Amino acid sequence: MNSSNTLRFALAQENFLVGDIDANTQKIIDNAHAARDTLEADAILFPELSLTGYPPEDLLLRPHLHQQLAESIERLKQEIHGIVAFIGYPEQTPQGLYNSCIVLHNGEIIARYHKQHLPNYLVFDEKRYFQPGEEATLVTIKGIQCAISLCEDIWQADTVEQARVAGADLILNLNASPFHLNKMLDRMEVLQLRQQESQLPIIYLNCVGGQDELIFDGGSMCIDQRRQIIHCAAEFQTELSWLDFDCQSRQFTPQQKHTLLERDSAIYQALVLAVRDYINKNGFAGAVLGLSGGIDSALTLAIAVDALGADRVEAVLMPSRYTADMSVDDAVEEANLLGVKYHIIPIEKPVAAFNQELAAVFNDNRRDTTEENIQARCRGLLLMAISNKQGRMVLATGNKSEMAVGYATLYGDMAGGFAPLKDVNKTIVYRLSEWRNKQSLVIPQRVIDRPPSAELAPDQKDEDSLPPYDQLDPILERYIERDISPDAIIAEGFAPEHVHRVVSLIDRNEYKRRQSAPGARITRRAFGRDRRYPITNGYREL
Repeated sequence: MNSSNTLRFALAQENFLVGDIDANTQKIIDNAHAARDTLEADAILFPELSLTGYPPEDLLLRPHLHQQLAESIERLKQEIHGIVAFIGYPEQTPQGLYNSCIVLHNGEIIARYHKQHLPNYLVFDEKRYFQPGEEATLVTIKGIQCAISLCEDIWQADTVEQARVAGADLILNLNASPFHLNKMLDRMEVLQLRQQESQLPIIYLNCVGGQDELIFDGGSMCIDQRRQIIHCAAEFQTELSWLDFDCQSRQFTPQQKHTLLERDSAIYQALVLAVRDYINKNGFAGAVLGLSGGIDSALTLAIAVDALGADRVEAVLMPSRYTADMSVDDAVEEANLLGVKYHIIPIEKPVAAFNQELAAVFNDNRRDTTEENIQARCRGLLLMAISNKQGRMVLATGNKSEMAVGYATLYGDMAGGFAPLKDVNKTIVYRLSEWRNKQSLVIPQRVIDRPPSAELAPDQKDEDSLPPYDQLDPILERYIERDISPDAIIAEGFAPEHVHRVVSLIDRNEYKRRQSAPGARITRRAFGRDRRYPITNGYREL
């Protein structure tokens, strides 16, 4: 039993399914009971909008959702006793809809807080739905004044100062904060700054899981009065952890700290989580993908197997007359290394049939990319047929470098329900492949060493059509993720002809990207809800 001088917080770093109110409610109840009975916690924290999952988007416009939420609140009041529960949910009021936190104790709502800072940038559009709150909310537990804040509130100095002036002893920050590269370091820097300004310790709770493009990476933590991180939960995993606060000394007791994942490990774990949740939460039996013998499909296969298990992943090899024997050999070896069932379906006959039927329409026009695209579309048709028959989702294998410049075929290699590498440029694909092989060999070294090729024409290489990837990817990063102008990119030393060609390809291929499968977001600016450019426009920078 806890001492009266110790305030124990349980941190429910949980994975919620957007819109599944009943299942989310049950997870909250189960965690609250475990925290009370097993951890002997006095209070338990749940993430932002945990009852609906984050982000609920236009589900918030459905009146029945709010009816379900009202029923859920009544159930929580009946079933959570003997512990103080901080629960995030969208609260409908006569004044409007708020991103709220309610505090339950022994069948009663003893406090509520309305989020004050509503993010409306990058992937966030909370101002579309919510009204901003205005006031601090403090909850007293064992004589300790706990101030509530929600996600973006902690990134702004005024809400922390407001809590300090109100007399808070510590700050509880409930989050649904999505992952991107170096996000954990960004959070730590902000939390330490807020602690320095307020001189208050901060508990930071995050959720976990994949939601369409977004990945929530956990990594919940606590910053003490000395700006030290004294607790850090695991990344990309659900976890019910706890923290003790000494009510006399006003100090937290240091707890277990998970070591932060290094960059490539974090990216890989993010992609695995994204694939697992997208397929499982959408009710698919597993995944199927085209395995070409190239590095993109090899890495996608490894991610899929690590996410779902080999028995739920199927590979299809679809060689054409331009497919090198070594490509087939390497693809077979990849499938065998990972223990995946595979099929070999040559596409020569269906390609010939399409070309024959189109011959009169083409009227002896010279061969061009049209014939290359027919090959890719035959492959897409075969994969979608297998998907329909078996209930497995097709994983598209294209990477961000290809998506950026349109080096992909609509309704061909772009076909699929999810694209794990959509926000992963080719340079990172190579790094992740090397990283994964260090864990266990899954990609033959020859696949990593070979020059990349679509193998849709004789002796074809990617660099026949594109700048080398070590030049292409830095240009893409500057133009897409940082909005740097072409002239400024050239001023950094990049070849003008490369910059002009790449920017032109990016600008004119928006129509393709708009029709591509959703994919996991790992950078600050991914294609999709992050980057919203009109398909039809006359703007040019060149």
